[in-house]
Amino acid sequence: MTTIAMTNPATGEVEQTFDSLTGEEVDRRIARAAQTFASYRNTPLEQRAEWMNAAADILAREADQIGAMLTAEMGKTLKSAVAEAHKCAKACRFYAEHAAEFLADRRPAEPGDVGASDAYVRYQPLGPVLAVMPWNFPLWQVIRFAAPGLMAGNVGLLKHSSNVPRTALFLEELFRRAGFPEGAFQTLLIGSAEVERVLRDPRVKAATLTGSEPAGRSVASIAGDEIKPTVLELGGSDPFVVMPSADIEEAARTAAESRCLNNGQSCISAKRFIADIGCADEFERLFVANMRTQKVGDPMDDSTDVGPLVSEDARAGVEELVADAVAKGATVLCGGERPDGPGWFYPPTVISGVTPEMRMYHEEVFGPVASLFRVRGVSEAVEVANATGFGLGSNAWTRDETERERFVRELDAGQVFVNGKTTSYPELPFGGVKRSGYGRELSADGLLAFCNAKTVWVG
Repeated sequence: MTTIAMTNPATGEVEQTFDSLTGEEVDRRIARAAQTFASYRNTPLEQRAEWMNAAADILAREADQIGAMLTAEMGKTLKSAVAEAHKCAKACRFYAEHAAEFLADRRPAEPGDVGASDAYVRYQPLGPVLAVMPWNFPLWQVIRFAAPGLMAGNVGLLKHSSNVPRTALFLEELFRRAGFPEGAFQTLLIGSAEVERVLRDPRVKAATLTGSEPAGRSVASIAGDEIKPTVLELGGSDPFVVMPSADIEEAARTAAESRCLNNGQSCISAKRFIADIGCADEFERLFVANMRTQKVGDPMDDSTDVGPLVSEDARAGVEELVADAVAKGATVLCGGERPDGPGWFYPPTVISGVTPEMRMYHEEVFGPVASLFRVRGVSEAVEVANATGFGLGSNAWTRDETERERFVRELDAGQVFVNGKTTSYPELPFGGVKRSGYGRELSADGLLAFCNAKTVWVG
């Protein structure tokens, strides 16, 4: 049996340890999930919705305590952690309200056209789904799978990131307290090495993963070998394009907010800032000024904008990318040096002159570090924006309708946000292309992702 430690990133101190599950305990939980699914799949939608609304009530009512737990485990600011709990409550209510609509039988053709008296598609759950989830939004990433999954009639097995064990255990408790049957949603306190055994178990029918590209490759390859469906949401190096017609002041303010969101540890935060030469000087001046005003400090303090990175290794990884860029000729416009003192803090940083020879040009920087590029016109902006293997989100700032349509059409991303910050909503599909993964979460797409679209033909 191994030990899972919860370490506070603001202090670097281990606050609590947990014993991981034994192989026998994991097997018992998988068996319980399969047994629960056999009856839960037939639970009326009205009952599932009642339980889901009860989970939303708990999340909203206890948001302050939940937020403090998230902050202690992974370092996000308390105000953003509390907001995350409320966002999760909203998602639970959304699926409680709309699941019946999303799961309704669909009639894609007139029965007579296919030689039938009736013909329709019925959506049915697959069974136990393994969710491999990350630490950066430890509540939201799970809820955006669990809420649609449970409303669809599936049951969940959560393998959460090992540095957020309190949140992982809370999530199992949340659904139990809300009234869902024992076994409908269970947490597996296991290490990454145990994921393959769980995924290969024939009682586990599918998997969803949010995390790194290597983790996605591993889960996808195992699931492919077992012929099990997967949804993958991997990394991102999102472009943020600014054209002269844009509101430059608002763009610069939003750019800093996006880059520093979640202490710079968000897959859909803008990371590469691409300004047309006609507005580049003004955008750079305002953007750097906004980055400098971001307050780094105690994440429990309401005045703090940027807390610590999640771990010592995470900060070292950011420092390596910055050092590589500087050594190859890039210029640091602000930040770039770790502060003194305990905890894994790193300042908001802007770097210009990034070229393809630098690792930062191709790799995702998971910290509050921005790359700044200058281009001439829409065509070059699109070329630079797409010059990455990732394709999760993207931003375009322009008031020109022709430019807007080109960005919507030509940016290689799962999402294009025009004149606004990329974010996720329960109402809209969420996911990426290229090395950012495949499949969609949220909206109706997320609920149907792990359903069998069963064709029914009646003669």
